[in-house]
Amino acid sequence: MLSLFSALVLGVVEGFTEFLPISSTAHLNLAADLLRLAQTDYMKTFEIAIQSGAILAVLVLYGKRFLRRDVLTRVAVAFLPTGILGLVLYKLVKTYLIGNTLVVLWALAAGGVLLILFEKFHSEKDAVASIGEISYAHSFVIGVFQSVAMIPGVSRAAATIVGGMLLGLRRELIAEFSFLLAVPTMFAATGLDLAQNIHAFSAGEMDLLLVGFVASFVTAVAGIKFLLAYIRAHSFTGFGVYRIVLVAAFLAMMVFA
Repeated sequence: MLSLFSALVLGVVEGFTEFLPISSTAHLNLAADLLRLAQTDYMKTFEIAIQSGAILAVLVLYGKRFLRRDVLTRVAVAFLPTGILGLVLYKLVKTYLIGNTLVVLWALAAGGVLLILFEKFHSEKDAVASIGEISYAHSFVIGVFQSVAMIPGVSRAAATIVGGMLLGLRRELIAEFSFLLAVPTMFAATGLDLAQNIHAFSAGEMDLLLVGFVASFVTAVAGIKFLLAYIRAHSFTGFGVYRIVLVAAFLAMMVFA
């Protein structure tokens, strides 16, 4: 059963990892396993709903960007692939993928290898100076990359950032675009899930959602600032190595526990 402590831990994990290319969903899944929390419908909804704290973090830090038409239209175009596929595949993803530790571990490890290989062979360009200069075609392609992250463990941030860099965007610019794109994406996912399940929650369960939300907001702000500072001096190779080490460590814990 989810406790106050567990809700706080999961909120911290969600917030700090949401915008890093290491998959917040995977970290929530593994953290829940370590806390011995069963993947009930409530737990799955809790893990989705506390993303709203991360949404608020982006709005606090980047809210003024959404007042710009050139930025807003590109975010809207990039959201289309995930928005459509999310509606079509919602039940499948929540029933069979979210909470599936095996899927998470495979996706984490594969994503780690791909990040390392990507950085080894990628040559960075700097042809686009601002989000408003990203073409609509490129915005849509970035959205297609993001849709792959419906598989838990892939990482929405990793998918969008790698997709953008393959299109020639510098890493800091695509990272910021990824933050903005997270707002409609996570708002839609959270809103859809809560609309279908909120009526089944008790007052105590709502209180735990609030705790997770607040923890997610605070640590998401820290996570965004950390990522921007990190990528100014480092590649994503370290995140790729981390993903592989995390999988190895988790498997070792499961074997020797």
